Amino acid sequence: MREPTPIAAGEVWLVGAGPGDPELLTRKAERLIGEASVVFYDALVGPEVLDLARPGTRLVHVGKRSGRHSKDQKTIDALIVEAALAGERVVRLKGGDPSIFGRATEELDACRAAGVPVRICPGVTAASAAAAGIGASLTLRGLARKLTFVTAHARAGEDLSLDWSSLADPEATLAIYMGKAAAGEVSRNLMTAGLRGDTPVALVENASLPSQSVLLTRLDLLGLSAKAALGDGPALILVGQALAVAGEAQTLAGAARTLA
Repeated sequence: MREPTPIAAGEVWLVGAGPGDPELLTRKAERLIGEASVVFYDALVGPEVLDLARPGTRLVHVGKRSGRHSKDQKTIDALIVEAALAGERVVRLKGGDPSIFGRATEELDACRAAGVPVRICPGVTAASAAAAGIGASLTLRGLARKLTFVTAHARAGEDLSLDWSSLADPEATLAIYMGKAAAGEVSRNLMTAGLRGDTPVALVENASLPSQSVLLTRLDLLGLSAKAALGDGPALILVGQALAVAGEAQTLAGAARTLA
């Protein structure tokens, strides 16, 4: 096995921290965190992941969560570039996978515009962790031939601008990130576009963590379920017929609540 190349001074790595469980970090991510001289981390990156940094590493919280931003994106871009130009070994630690709803493009562009070398280390995304947590396959022969990732996060005062007719595919599994606040709107729009109200849905909060909570429901009850059953943690919504098989297993095992 070839020897990995350590982070160089003045280099930036966008590193996927995975869904929360530190054991779901890649070996590469763990190594990069341990080599960094500064780590800029998101709100959803837990303390057990940060503990992998070496003593003396500068840990900078730049998290954004539910509209509460400690730093705006341009400020984050500037901090990363400034640290790299100062010769630091920079890790930008992002929950999940940096390339999936992780604002990676802005940070890549900022580094490249400043002549800063920048690379990406992928991570386990929340949809994979949520499916694993409920013992589900995101695809299923004959029922779920397609997997679609979508974010339900919109700017304040704006409606969700999504192609609902394409998303309302009965032969697809739909993974909805940041969908808790918009659950009712997601439900209404998908049904208006033709998806049946009894389509299985799983809401998974704090996927992969000991505090994980699972609620199995149906599309026409999604808005009510999200309001009544979810707490303050990040939640992912899975929609599609593939969830029916997982729902039966979870209910029999007593590992999930059901609202149907």
